[in-house]
Amino acid sequence: MANQVEIQLTINADEYLKMYQGRANDVVARAVDGRRIRFPARILQRFVTREGVSGAFIITFDEANRFRSIERKLR
Repeated sequence: MANQVEIQLTINADEYLKMYQGRANDVVARAVDGRRIRFPARILQRFVTREGVSGAFIITFDEANRFRSIERKLR
């Protein structure tokens, strides 16, 4: 059974650029339910705009807590 976690992110363009340049590899975020999660910054690439990354996302992990998918949560 897969695990899902909902997060709300606001990462400005300068902060995301640090990740893109390799100065930071992971994002640490607080889930809506209070859990602290760490995931690879690269999974956010398709959501990056000139302003950075912003919005609510659902991240799915497998039973071994390996990343499976990420989707923007529709309001």
